[in-house]
Amino acid sequence: MEHPESRADDLSAAILSPLGGCTCPWHVDRPRRRLFTALLAAGAAPLLGAPSGAAAADPECKRSMAAGVWPADQVEGMARQEYLQLMREAQGKNVLAPPGDPQLERLRYIARRIIPFTAACNARAREWRWEVNLLRSDSLNAFCMPGGKIAFFSGILSRLKLGDDEVAVIMGHEAAHALLEHARERLTKSTGTSLLLRFGAALLGLGNLGDLAAQGLSQLASLKFSRDDEAEADALGLLLAARAGYDPAAGVSLWRKMGQASGGKTPPAWLSTHPAGPQRIKEIEQRLPRVLAEFQRAATPDRRFPVAT
Repeated sequence: MEHPESRADDLSAAILSPLGGCTCPWHVDRPRRRLFTALLAAGAAPLLGAPSGAAAADPECKRSMAAGVWPADQVEGMARQEYLQLMREAQGKNVLAPPGDPQLERLRYIARRIIPFTAACNARAREWRWEVNLLRSDSLNAFCMPGGKIAFFSGILSRLKLGDDEVAVIMGHEAAHALLEHARERLTKSTGTSLLLRFGAALLGLGNLGDLAAQGLSQLASLKFSRDDEAEADALGLLLAARAGYDPAAGVSLWRKMGQASGGKTPPAWLSTHPAGPQRIKEIEQRLPRVLAEFQRAATPDRRFPVAT
């Protein structure tokens, strides 16, 4: 991406590549030992321990018990520090959109409408310090790390010519991953006890084995969720967008555009575990009756923004 996309290549790799080295700033002795102690204590907890946050009335908010193994505050703390580091790198590479950027302003406006509805699904969201940033890259990508750390890549806005409703559907989907604590769940299901042991080795300074574990835990932004997780995030994301006053039917046009962007080839990274094409659209259409009722009751946004060019 030495053309407009090239300046963001290294940053994109740091955020998205499962093979990238650890760039997190949390490798210091005292915090390592505190975190190691907490993780070992968590590893001894029952796998079926209830996840954090009060139970929510909406069925879309149901969370996996597996998430309860990893302490939420520790996962959110790691995500917060990694996000800060990623934004610093983006700024250093001149790919972080500055305040006043029209598309960044658009993202933050939409987020301000969605965020008030998040605590109904996860009580921890009331305490999150939500952040929204825009990275200049041609990638079709967006993410929300644990603790409400959101980033969009400019390519997903400009290449797909997304309207506000479509942006809200994406943002709702990504926020849903954080609210449903899919990162905590994936860490449990994907790595389990072996990663706890390897991470313990890393924290205690045991050489290459520790480096390997650190790499595994430095990918909260690139964690690939299962299809079940993606379906859950779709359902909750549509609900959040609708309650924020954005038409959830935009999910249909969004995924049509995504399908066209893939050109029938390997889908973009953001689509890697998603059901493809007509099946996904069919699932969204099946959910529309419920969320359209929420949309009809919602306050209408008082601002609309131009499509990115």
